[in-house]
Amino acid sequence: MSKADARTSSERALAFIRDGSVVGLGTGHAASSFLRDLGAHVRSGLRIRGVATSETSASLAREVGIDLVGLDQVEAIDVTVDGADEVDPELDLIKGYGGALLREKIVAAASREVVILVGPEKLVPRLGTRGRLPVEVVPFGRSFAARRLAELGIPATVRLQEGRPMITDNGNQILDCTVGPLPDPAGLDREIQRIPGVVTTGLFLGMARVVVVGKEGGVQVLERPHPNPEKPRLA
Repeated sequence: MSKADARTSSERALAFIRDGSVVGLGTGHAASSFLRDLGAHVRSGLRIRGVATSETSASLAREVGIDLVGLDQVEAIDVTVDGADEVDPELDLIKGYGGALLREKIVAAASREVVILVGPEKLVPRLGTRGRLPVEVVPFGRSFAARRLAELGIPATVRLQEGRPMITDNGNQILDCTVGPLPDPAGLDREIQRIPGVVTTGLFLGMARVVVVGKEGGVQVLERPHPNPEKPRLA
């Protein structure tokens, strides 16, 4: 996503934030652009509390003046704004290229509303099109999990940082699985989750209700129908 597209998407996402909200703060380029814009509104008087999905987003939130709270301090999150690495026509996602998938998934699950900001290049006809599925694993079980993933037909490599296995904010490691377009993402997710040592996958299924696509000249807003129209979430 270009800087201009990120800014356009960020401005549209601000419409989902109400005074007094608890806001989930995503991780990544698009989420960081939104976070900076949100901070400007906070400095102008908007009252919100933020729940960060990574140490990186927490640091940026403090820098721009957003008050942070932990999940143990709130009953629920009103709306989370985050990015994604793939979005399919059903608004299911692959996330985790930035390495924050576990906290991102927890925060999304705790949210009444999940708004995703992407550029048009992230829209895919089927999840897996971009060829990578992150899986977070505990270090002790990494080799075992990698063997089991290979048996499922999705060979995995350890994500490195400065030549060493990348360590997530949770003290875990990430295996990047080589995939193609997935015929059954939910089924694959269940199979991967059965592997001892796997913490979570980058498949975010049924979590996003709104995807804001930033593009030259404006935005496209994609919406998943709310399962209970009598109890709408944040507009």
